[in-house]
Amino acid sequence: MTTPRVLFLCTHNSARSQMAEAFLRAMAGDRFEAQSAGTEKTAVHPLAIRAMAERGIDISGHTSKVYDGLMAEPWDYVITVCDDANERCPIFPGATRRLHWSFEDPSRAGGDEETRLAAFRRVRDQVEAKLTGWLATLSGR
Repeated sequence: MTTPRVLFLCTHNSARSQMAEAFLRAMAGDRFEAQSAGTEKTAVHPLAIRAMAERGIDISGHTSKVYDGLMAEPWDYVITVCDDANERCPIFPGATRRLHWSFEDPSRAGGDEETRLAAFRRVRDQVEAKLTGWLATLSGR
């Protein structure tokens, strides 16, 4: 049996999709192959790195990628984690299941650094909860 492959997509591949990829690897890396990409390439946001480090997960070595080079690969799940990526996401010929989980963009938060970090923490916690629930439903099958 092959390991199911999961691709998380968001606009910039700087926070939400990076967090989802890292959490899936931490929670069930022995059961899934996880990757992330964006509709545009930027950089992993420093506050996403900090928020994940608080959970003991180091994403400082992650890089932002665009999905173009991944479209021809076989994916068991393609999961969009922002509304923009969901709307702009093309058809992935090798994708078995397409899911959409809408999370706010923490990089749009204003205010001082602590206020912005709080937005990243909130989204981090939402991503973690969503993945925990999703994994529970899969193991119930």
